[in-house]
Amino acid sequence: MSAVPAGVPADLLPAIAECERVTRTRARNFWYGLRLTPEPQRSAMYAIYAWMREADDLADAEGFEDAERVDRIARFRQDTDSALAGRAPGGRATWRALAWVAGRYELAPRDLHDMLDGQLSDVGSVRYETWEDLRGFCYRVASTVGLVCIRVWGYRDPDAPALAVDRGIAFQLTNILRDFREDFDQGRVYLPAQDFRRMDLTPEALRRWTPPAQCAEFVRAQCDRAAQFYERSAPLDRMIEPSCLPTLWAMTQIYRGILGRIEARPAGIASERRVRLPAWRKALIAWRARRLASGVAP
Repeated sequence: MSAVPAGVPADLLPAIAECERVTRTRARNFWYGLRLTPEPQRSAMYAIYAWMREADDLADAEGFEDAERVDRIARFRQDTDSALAGRAPGGRATWRALAWVAGRYELAPRDLHDMLDGQLSDVGSVRYETWEDLRGFCYRVASTVGLVCIRVWGYRDPDAPALAVDRGIAFQLTNILRDFREDFDQGRVYLPAQDFRRMDLTPEALRRWTPPAQCAEFVRAQCDRAAQFYERSAPLDRMIEPSCLPTLWAMTQIYRGILGRIEARPAGIASERRVRLPAWRKALIAWRARRLASGVAP
């Protein structure tokens, strides 16, 4: 971190710098958006991301049996409670930073616990029967992130939390489509079994992309569902504190852009190359977001 962040205690700077490093190296899209956030919210979000990254890694860690993963998440939950109460277990960077965030912003412990419940549901093979089952998972792993974000950013309308829930679902559905191949190869299928049966498809057939027309129709139907959540949550942008809006705007543009590329070429979800936005598109989004941060309409 090149400058001392405003509002961040001096003794916390090494911990925040470590959280920023984790964000920059593990979530480039997220980091690009967070750089537009003013301090001290930016540092707070680095801390939140570092916590989420560590929690997610516990569910995916190689070399551990499922029971061991569950035990590790349980210990992580206990340490999270300690940090939320202002105590940093072991003095580690993530816990020190999270304790500071919890002391400065009104985090809801339930949001973090729901996130951890989402990680527990990711242990082992994953299959969801219905859309409502999948929606519950999306809430736990993504809507909770939206709720934490708006608590840090600040909002001016009591409807904002419900819209943050919908925006989180939109992001997670985009992730699920983008990552279908990788998840399938690891024994995880998030798209609802009922939807596959309705289209007379199986996850295995979708992975092989056969028959192509049927697979494309299935994927576009999933894209339509995600698009509805982007549309439903659109008013959220008018409710976030203006100084933090560029971050939300940029992140939404990136994820909505990924969904658009999947809509345009559904077969991409089964290909060996992950669907991404080209560098020039991200650069354009960043430029427009910076204009928004300076008070100019994007």
